[in-house]
Formats: sequence, structure tokens, C-alpha cells
Amino acid sequence: MTSSRTLAIKLDPDKPDKDVIAYSAGVIRNGGIVAFPTETVYGLAANLLDDKAVEKLYSIKSRPRSKPFTVHIADVGIIKRMGCRLTGSAERLIKKFWPGPLTIILKSRNGRPVGFRMPANAAALELISASGVPVVAPSAYISGRRPPTSARGALKDLDGKIDIVLDAGRTKVGVESTVIDITASPPVILREGAISSRALRKALNSK
Repeated sequence: MTSSRTLAIKLDPDKPDKDVIAYSAGVIRNGGIVAFPTETVYGLAANLLDDKAVEKLYSIKSRPRSKPFTVHIADVGIIKRMGCRLTGSAERLIKKFWPGPLTIILKSRNGRPVGFRMPANAAALELISASGVPVVAPSAYISGRRPPTSARGALKDLDGKIDIVLDAGRTKVGVESTVIDITASPPVILREGAISSRALRKALNSK
């Protein structure tokens, strides 16, 4: 979608309209791209199982193909269904920080790293769940620019390039998620965001 304007739909972040969620989820399933709110910044949702949708997402963001997207989930069980193993460290972090602004990188059966995040936003969780497919969702901005904390910010660069933006006002946290790689020993913090490295270390050392 490059010639027409992006459809902007107002949405209550705490009590999202089910019809709007169902419609937007259908767009994702069918290869479209939807900008949506999380507690941190706005994200761009696409169907991981649709190669064309993922390629379009890379193109929109001007992102290197060597840099994989994070999978956003509404159910921890999806991690195992995608062939990734939950270590003790990962389980401690999930118990402490999910839903929330933490991306956890795990290892799949084929040895590849996969990042997962469960956002603390009702609209985001319902959209992901209703999609019924694995949803990749990088931040809604062109690589190298500032991540947007509002629908207006997302549309500044992406109007006409994506199908829908769900406008739920400004995000509550306004800072990207912290990223931790659990495949390393000891775990490595790749990006410190909304959750501090100190808080992560404390959780990892707890019994």
C-alpha cells in the first residue's frame, strides 16, 4: 500500500472496540501492516508467516535483512510452539516483567536466536491474539529515527506506506523495551530501555 493514505482508527487502549480489533487482525492475517500502540512506543504488526508482508516491513523501515524482527505474543505457550526453549533465567524474567517492556532473546531448535515480547497494553494483546498468527512488530519508524509515542508520530513517516494505524493516544512509557539475550552465558543486555540493567540482574539472581 503506497499510493493511498493510511486508515487511522481511534481506539481505547484499555477497552478496545472488538470490531476494530477483528478488522485489523484480519488485515494482518492477509498480509497487511498495522501500526498499533504498546506501553512503550507504537509498533508495526505483520504476519511472520507471510514472506511478502515481512519483506514489505523490511522495506518500509529501511532495515537490514540480517536484523530479525521481534515476535510479539499474547500467550507464553507460543514460545514453545515456535520451537524455542524456556530456560530458568527466561522463566524468572517472564514471571517478573511480562507483560511489560522487556524483549527476551531465546534459541530455537535450529539454533537461531528469536526475540519475544509480551506488551502490557490491552489493545496490543487483543490484536495479537485475534490475529491468530505469529506477529512481528518492530517500532513504527524508519530505522535511524526516533520511535513514535503517538499515532501522529507513526504517520509522520509512514502515512500511505502501511494499511492502518490504531490511534490510542500517547503511550504510557514512551521508551523502547529493554532487550536481553538469554542465549549467552551469562545473559547479555543488548539494549537498555524501560527496564534497567540493575532490575534485570536482581531478577536473574533471585531464587
